[in-house]
Amino acid sequence: MTAMMTRRVSMSLLGALAGLALYGLTELAQTDLLPQRLLLAVFVLTGVFFGALLIMAGPLRLMSAALGAAGIAVLTTGLLMLASLRFANVDDMGQPHIILAGLVLATVPMPFWIARALGRWRDYPLLFAESWSIVVRYAIGWTFAAVVWAVIYLSDALLGIVGVSAIGDLLELGAMPFLITGAILGLGLSVVQELQDYVSPYLLLRMLRLILPVVVAVTLVFLVALPLQGVSGLFDGLSVALVMLAMAGVGATLVTTAVDQDEAQATHSAVLIWSARGMALLVPVLAGGGAWAVWLRIAQHGWTPDRLFAAQVAALGLGYGALYALAVARGAGWMARIRQANITMALALMVLAAVSLTPLLNAEAISARSHLARYVSGALPPEQVDPGALGRWGLAGAEALASLTDRAKTPGNEALAARLAAPYDSPAPSADLLAQVQAALPLQPETATATRDLFLAEFDVYGLQGLLQACETVLPGGGKGCVMVVADLLPDAPGEEAVLAQWQGYGFAQFEGLVQGRGRFDPVLRAASGTLPFGDEAAALIRTWQAAPPAVEPARVNRLVGSGIMVLE
Repeated sequence: MTAMMTRRVSMSLLGALAGLALYGLTELAQTDLLPQRLLLAVFVLTGVFFGALLIMAGPLRLMSAALGAAGIAVLTTGLLMLASLRFANVDDMGQPHIILAGLVLATVPMPFWIARALGRWRDYPLLFAESWSIVVRYAIGWTFAAVVWAVIYLSDALLGIVGVSAIGDLLELGAMPFLITGAILGLGLSVVQELQDYVSPYLLLRMLRLILPVVVAVTLVFLVALPLQGVSGLFDGLSVALVMLAMAGVGATLVTTAVDQDEAQATHSAVLIWSARGMALLVPVLAGGGAWAVWLRIAQHGWTPDRLFAAQVAALGLGYGALYALAVARGAGWMARIRQANITMALALMVLAAVSLTPLLNAEAISARSHLARYVSGALPPEQVDPGALGRWGLAGAEALASLTDRAKTPGNEALAARLAAPYDSPAPSADLLAQVQAALPLQPETATATRDLFLAEFDVYGLQGLLQACETVLPGGGKGCVMVVADLLPDAPGEEAVLAQWQGYGFAQFEGLVQGRGRFDPVLRAASGTLPFGDEAAALIRTWQAAPPAVEPARVNRLVGSGIMVLE
């Protein structure tokens, strides 16, 4: 057997072993043989070990790859188990920031281990090539597995026509799908490694470079238009922060593709070179704006796990931005300095992910203490205390909730007691927020304020915030992005009904039917044409409704003239 065939067989067997191990763990999970925390540890250890081993067994010898995979798996599992101690039940630890930290620790160290095994752990060309090669190998490997499974199912269907059920019978064996998937994935990864000179990430990198000037232009337009829109309220939202930080991340990635692994591979196009320089200077601007938006949200509403995660992303964005801008500002050799900055920030990313799973950066504890402290200081009104959120913040949240419960029993905390007696998934909206929505929401007819207020009382704080955001959005062609039309659309039902339109952006508008006594979403909106208005049609309809109340005509139920929209019971 040739060395190539030996390697293919070895990788296929390794993948099959991974599949069987995963199957065994899924079966074990159906029993009570292991405590949940220990079962989670075994799942993470096994999954990370085989995931890293299958990738690193390509460029490295099997023993070296196994040692690296074991180290990565033990580190990731240990830190995730440490984070699990924040929760009484491990089922509660599926928080996005914990999952993402685990993924970072399971994947980012792999190119460093490969480079270390080859004796050059800080060699940027090697780290760059291996990082992108890992992405390509796994993408092609899983695509190959999906194609093979499609062939398997088609083959089973074809043989089934003539009464042969051998393939289907084989697939009914519980372990077989896991074994086949693992073996196919291992074989695919082996073949991709053999053909690395032909299947390389460089085509993808060259294509990504081409959109760099577009991203620079879009960012410049945004920064020029920003003062014209007014920045006072623009940054007061976590979604705005995440968009800006995500754009900073895209920009940094595109700069990385332009500078490539060394001077020989870097772009030599004057347009792309200047675009990369410009984007490197714009990354700190975007990251700074995102960080500012995060801080405004934290200063106004305190810490939550999501805001703490956003703050960590902002810190990384500022780190990339500062190093990129400094690299360009120092003149000649800026590409080499950006490459070294990428190594520094990759190490910082791993350290931050690791620390976030330790008591040093316990997102749940920080958030619970913030929530409690804001109530004690008076910054958080009793009606905005969120027992639902505290219940999701592990042991620290439960401790804060117990402290609030004790306070609710003391004189002067009657409103808190009422809030805790009927907890909701979201905090009750404040009178100020409700007043903002009432002032921003166009109403037709304008005299239907009593009915409007009756429906708005059904909204939670997040619904009102979303409605306010839609109202503050400018429609294509001008006008506010919301309107409420009150009319008697169900003649047999008591009182009036309403249709609420909210512009969602990108051509989408949300239309809701509101019926007294039944809250939101209970009735089903329909249009005479079968589809609700979309794009420019929806924007024009919202503007028309804002200008004057639409007439009502009878149908099976009454509908709004000009749109055909009706509310069906």
